[in-house]
Amino acid sequence: MNASNRISILFCLTAGLLLNTAWAFDANAHPLNSNPLNERQLCKTQLHGEIFSRTELFFGLSRADGPDVTEAEFQGFIDTEVTPRFPDGLTLIDGKGQFKDSDGAILQEKAKLLILLYAFNPENHQAIEAIRNEYKSDFQQQSVLRADEQQCVSF
Repeated sequence: MNASNRISILFCLTAGLLLNTAWAFDANAHPLNSNPLNERQLCKTQLHGEIFSRTELFFGLSRADGPDVTEAEFQGFIDTEVTPRFPDGLTLIDGKGQFKDSDGAILQEKAKLLILLYAFNPENHQAIEAIRNEYKSDFQQQSVLRADEQQCVSF
């Protein structure tokens, strides 16, 4: 990514953060009602979208007793375990993370962030749990962090 693209991305992120902060403190703003039915109606009628589940999975790339998970190994995992379960698409981001281990030590490691947007149903939930369990088993991981929320999306 060149410097121009980085600056553009940073500008967009900063502008979005400032707009969200301004909206939050605007006395005349009309906050979204937390009623899920109203959020669905707003999403559908005003934003021409639909409510999807968004799951973020955080994969550590360090192994306790071996070399780090390689790019080829991780891509193989995506190809064999994730893509067949979520063939409509995904987003994968390289990262650097840290966590406190069971002994209280702060450990840093390279990481991957997988973002999935999908219609929620029990089968998709089970597919995500299978992905987490398979990664932990295949790459000797203690955990794969999962974060979920609902979002209005349109294509």
